[in-house]
Amino acid sequence: MTMISAKGRLIIISAPSGTGKTSIIQKLLTLHPNRVHSISCTTRLKRGQEKEGVDYHFIQTESFKKMIKGGEFAEWAEVHNQFYGTPRTPLEKWLSEGREVLLDLDVQGGMRLKNLFGEKAITVFLLPPSVEELIRRLSNRGTDSEAERTLRLENAKHELSFKDQYDYQIVNSDLDQACRDIEKKLSFSK
Repeated sequence: MTMISAKGRLIIISAPSGTGKTSIIQKLLTLHPNRVHSISCTTRLKRGQEKEGVDYHFIQTESFKKMIKGGEFAEWAEVHNQFYGTPRTPLEKWLSEGREVLLDLDVQGGMRLKNLFGEKAITVFLLPPSVEELIRRLSNRGTDSEAERTLRLENAKHELSFKDQYDYQIVNSDLDQACRDIEKKLSFSK
């Protein structure tokens, strides 16, 4: 692994689907443009207005499996019947430059990177205000079929069981407040 600067760190944000990981990361990047966002690879199809290289790197399953065999991922997992992975090379480059990197990861990926990068990885678990609100958010998103929403809610129960393994837990009932809470806990400076 590349030699890592004392200042670089990974800020891993995990949560059940519909809790607001993407919205939180977008807001934090707007408020703190000196941070970078690690864009994951996925085999799932694009949703709505998602863009290649902005939201995800959308790749075919066969290509993803070749990348696994080539050791190109710092972590990867199968989630909601699709593959997701974090490219290794950009993470190592940014950390060696002393950058702070925001990552949107499922709990499997979050724990793997925490184990791999140790103190360099700070973990934040976003909690929905309630299960009812989570169901409402997933339904209002309008991007998933009923079967996909059911699967995501089942997975949410499993994901919530990891919350105590994270460094910080933040309830996302209000986007601005959740961002302020993250800034305070992680000592973000402009």
